[in-house]
Amino acid sequence: MNPRPRLLFVSARFLFPVDSGGKIRTTQILRGMKDGAFEIVLASPEPAGGASRYAAELAGVCDRFIGWPEPERGALFALSRLRHALGALPIPVATDRSTQGEKTVARELSSRPDVALFDFPHAAVWAPAQLEVPSVMFTHNVEAEIFARHADVARDPLRRSLWQSQHRKMQRFERETLRRFDTVIAVSQRDGERLRADYGIGAQNEIAVIGTGVDLEFLAYAPPAREAHVIFSGSMDWLANIDAIEFFLDCVWPQIAAAAPNARMTVVGRAPPEGLVARARARFPSWHFTGYVDDIRPHIRSACVYVIPLRVGGGTRLKVFEAMALGCPVVSTAIGVEGLPLEHGRHYLQADEAAQIASGVLSLLSDSGQRERLSRAARAHVEANFSFQAIARDFERICLDTLERSQHAETRPALDEQLLRTGSHA
Repeated sequence: MNPRPRLLFVSARFLFPVDSGGKIRTTQILRGMKDGAFEIVLASPEPAGGASRYAAELAGVCDRFIGWPEPERGALFALSRLRHALGALPIPVATDRSTQGEKTVARELSSRPDVALFDFPHAAVWAPAQLEVPSVMFTHNVEAEIFARHADVARDPLRRSLWQSQHRKMQRFERETLRRFDTVIAVSQRDGERLRADYGIGAQNEIAVIGTGVDLEFLAYAPPAREAHVIFSGSMDWLANIDAIEFFLDCVWPQIAAAAPNARMTVVGRAPPEGLVARARARFPSWHFTGYVDDIRPHIRSACVYVIPLRVGGGTRLKVFEAMALGCPVVSTAIGVEGLPLEHGRHYLQADEAAQIASGVLSLLSDSGQRERLSRAARAHVEANFSFQAIARDFERICLDTLERSQHAETRPALDEQLLRTGSHA
C-alpha cells in the first residue's frame, strides 16, 4: 500500500490554546483532515516550556509536530516592536522573523514533502526564497486592507500616517509573497476577488475559496436568553477588536444605557487592555471583561444580543457563526459580517452608525419574538451550509489538486531577496 502524501503545514502561531478566530479556523480544518488523504506534519513556534502539555490536542490535528522556541514578548513588546517601523517589512511581519524558524522549515522542506502549506502570509518569512515543492498559501484575510481601515479611523495625524505607511508595506509584502505559491486559498469570494484585483493573483497561479465552518455538535443550539445582557467576544489584544469596543463604549452604549438602564455588557476575550477595562468600569459598572475563557458557550448562552461593532477588519468572522449556531441574535456592522452569505433582517441585523447599532440592540432587548425568529433562522442557515467537516473536505481537495497540478506548473517567482534581507532576526 502506498504511503499517504505528506503535507507540511507551517502555522504562523502555535495553535493552542485555541484563543483566536484564526486558530479556531485552522484547528478545525486540521481536525477535519486528520487521518484523511494526507499525513500532516505541523510546524510552528512553540511556547516556553515546549509543546508537550498540548500533546493530546496536537494528536487531534496532526501526525507529527515540530517546533522552535517562540520569541519572548515581554511587557514592553508593543513599544519595542516599533523599532521596525522604518524597515521595509511591515511591523507584524518583521517581528515574526526567526533564524531558528527558518532553519526548522528549511530542514523539513529538504525532506521533500509532497505539499508545503503556509498558514497566513506572515509564515512565509520562514520559507526560502524559492519553494521547490508544490505550495499553498492560506490567507485568512487581506491584511493590507485591515491596515488601510485602521488609517481611516485613526484619530490623530501621527497614527494615521503610521498606518498608511504600514499599509503600503503590507501591500508590497502580500503581493510579493502570494505570487510565490502555486495555490492561494481565500476565505470568501470577496477576498478572492480582492486578491485578483489588488495583487494579480490567479494570473500565474490558482486562487481557491473555502467557506467558514463551525463545529455544530460542540456549538449546540439554545434559545436566546431573556435577560437584558449584551455580549461581544474576540481576542482583546487585536487592535481591530479594541477599536470596536472603544467605539461601542463611547458612542453606542450611552444610548443603550439611557433607554435600558438594566442592560449589562460582557466582553469575552484574552488580554483586554487595562486602561480600557478601567475606563469602561468607571463609566458603566454594568460592563464586565472576562479575559481568556476556556469555553465561550456559557457566556454567549447567557446573553440575548451578540454585538459585532467592528469598523476595522478583514477576512470572515468565525464569531458570527459561533453566535448564530449557539442561538444568540446578532447585531453587526457590514465589516463584521463581510464576506459571509447572510441576509439582513433574516439572519442578523446590520447597523453601521452608532445610533443604528443602539437601535438594533434595543429592539432585540425589548422584542422576544424578533429574538426568537432571528435565532432560529440563523441556526438553520449555519446547519445547512457551514459545518467544519465540509470545509475541511474542500480544503483537502484544494491541496490534492495542487499536488496533481505540480508536474505541469511553471516555477513560481522567488520573493524579492532585498525584501527578505530587511528586518532583524529574532
